Amino acid sequence: MAKRFSRKWNPKSWVNLVPTGLGQVKPHHFREMLRAAWENRDQPGYAWRILRDGCCDGCALGTMGMRDWTLPGTHLCMVRLNLLRLNTMPAMDPALLEDVSRLGGKSGRELRSLGRLAYPMVRRRGEKGFRRITWDEALDLAAERIRRTKPERIAFYLTSRGLTNEVYFAANKVARFLGTNHIDNAARLCHAPSTVALKKAIGYGATTISYSDWIGTDLLILVGTNLANNQPVATKYIYYAKKAGTRVIVVNPYKEEGLERYWIPSVTESALFGTRIMDEFFQIGTGGDAAFFNGALKHLVETGKVNEEFIRNHTAGFEEVRRFVSEIGWKELEKSAGTSREEMRRFAEIYARANSSVIVWSMGVTQHRNGTNNVLSIVNLALALGRIGKPHSGLCPIRGHSGVQGGAEMGAVPDSYGMDRPVDEETAKAIGELWGFPVPDRPGMKASSMIQAAHDGKLDVLYSIGGNFLETLPDPDFVREAIARVPLRIHQDIVLNPQMLVEPRDPQGTVLLLPGRTRYETPGGVTETTTERRVIFSPEIPGPRIGETRPEWEIPVQIAERVHPDRAHLIHYDGTAQIREDISRIIPAYDGIQHLKKKGDNFQWGGPRLCEGYKFNTPDGRARFHIARLPEDSLPEGRFILSTRRGKQFNSIVWGERDPLTGAGRDEVFISRQDAKRLGLEEGDPILLRSESGEYRGRVKIARIRPGNLQVHWPEGNVLIPYRRFDPDSGEPDYNAVVEAIPLNGRETGSETASAGEG
Repeated sequence: MAKRFSRKWNPKSWVNLVPTGLGQVKPHHFREMLRAAWENRDQPGYAWRILRDGCCDGCALGTMGMRDWTLPGTHLCMVRLNLLRLNTMPAMDPALLEDVSRLGGKSGRELRSLGRLAYPMVRRRGEKGFRRITWDEALDLAAERIRRTKPERIAFYLTSRGLTNEVYFAANKVARFLGTNHIDNAARLCHAPSTVALKKAIGYGATTISYSDWIGTDLLILVGTNLANNQPVATKYIYYAKKAGTRVIVVNPYKEEGLERYWIPSVTESALFGTRIMDEFFQIGTGGDAAFFNGALKHLVETGKVNEEFIRNHTAGFEEVRRFVSEIGWKELEKSAGTSREEMRRFAEIYARANSSVIVWSMGVTQHRNGTNNVLSIVNLALALGRIGKPHSGLCPIRGHSGVQGGAEMGAVPDSYGMDRPVDEETAKAIGELWGFPVPDRPGMKASSMIQAAHDGKLDVLYSIGGNFLETLPDPDFVREAIARVPLRIHQDIVLNPQMLVEPRDPQGTVLLLPGRTRYETPGGVTETTTERRVIFSPEIPGPRIGETRPEWEIPVQIAERVHPDRAHLIHYDGTAQIREDISRIIPAYDGIQHLKKKGDNFQWGGPRLCEGYKFNTPDGRARFHIARLPEDSLPEGRFILSTRRGKQFNSIVWGERDPLTGAGRDEVFISRQDAKRLGLEEGDPILLRSESGEYRGRVKIARIRPGNLQVHWPEGNVLIPYRRFDPDSGEPDYNAVVEAIPLNGRETGSETASAGEG
């Protein structure tokens, strides 16, 4: 249960006395709400029913209509309102795709605005564009091409804020039915290091707490995340956590404006006067997480402040970690962390004085070649003081969109048939007996390996359900060339994106567009799994249905039935209720999903807290410490380490050219005042960034970022990110690059960089 909090207004927490932050660089929530209402004016009733009755398809906080399980009252954020139009917009005119050259250079935002995909369409090599075909033609074409290739040359990739557990699970089963384990999802690009590290340490690959544990914890530590931008409802949780006495600590290379102060529209006090969020800020360098948290642990060891009783009774492997942090020098830690030993010690002292703490992290921690070690350093620190498995203490890798937590747990990954069902001979035999057909028993390709295989001519079929590799993976030119070489690309989605327009280069090159329905249009309802492991039912919402769209789970199943008609009954489902029955058979932790039938139905697998009573999901019931090694890379003299950031967007869906939290445009390069002065640069000056993989032209934005570090917006900055750099433990792409910064001496910036990032 959450601690009780004061309901009195506290002027000390206000940003200023100016009502609603007038004149401040900040989101204009109420104006944005009116804009969303205007966008959906042609379907006001349907839009309202989606908001009132549907489970949010935005971030992974999760709702029951407009309410949740953490706090009373209405919960509605701009992420959800911005996404609403994707569910209510009319069909796109298929004639627009007859000549795709007319769409060349259009951004993902412009393509989305054309409307919903409504009919199956096909484009073959040499053709100017797509032509409409029947579902029978589309399914037969896909089935025939899949049937005449080898399973090891077929790959599936799934990612979308709207995908549900039923879609992920059905795709998992289809892939195995077709004989391949080459299936992956967006978790690979977000929290793969979190999953790997947490499973190694505590036996679970998910957050250990409930959101209610935030409210009343002594410390809420935010690392490499910007909740105000990506999960804005979480700022409401923080507001009430601070009311209950929680202190908020931020560890980041950039002092995010949205974590310093925010105006929460559903809280009157905050909407009027704003809320100061962070109490302490620790500035580190990009990728400095492992060194910073190792330094904090080193100080706790040196001062005898670790919880020896907990370590002795409930963990293993600490002595090796103790030796590692004791032997590593402070100078090495300072260089790697990008901060001083005094700051690491100060953080450690604050941490040690607290009785409870929750550590929340996101892609600033994970999207590194050292991502798994970064997460292990956080886990080690929490275990050293026994901050797990009890109220208001735990670990929270916060998810970015509503479908991603369930994606891996449903088995849409190359090394698992479902949570706690690893790909190996023994498990393959057991799953095969349950499903009635043999399943492959060797791990398949991860998303990054799929693109490499495509580039090498080793992939015949790439089936993408949602997703746009051109805007999500590093080095878009390499990715474009790779996907162009695939003989058959199947794009199943609700709207158009730039990846679909890449011309096939293979002599047999064919691109299929298969229009899916949204979660709200799916008969029988669907489910999603939130960051806090809550599995929520979202009912079908009455309203218009677009063209000839079909439920997203149904399309791959129908293709599989045509590939092997003699075994079609083994893959067939009559509806989503039957899929949920199958999920409960295959994934023991999801027993209960078969009983979810109406709005509000939910359960939380593992209970409110994992590892309650210090019982860990490991063979001997003990948590395990692991050495969290530092990155080996060093920054050449005169170069910068560059990372990517988000602006006014949701994942790769960009809503606007200016970020209301920072005031920055999409082409602005965040640089410290010290570095700008050294280069002779001022605010707004043109600048060229050059890496081993590409160039980026932008404008200078003087920012509160650590010297030696730069940030650019994602996905535009992907042209600078080399492709072949991955975390070796998890396969997570490294979204960072070593760059040279070159002043352009007043020359105008070009637009070629932005267009390259958009496909």
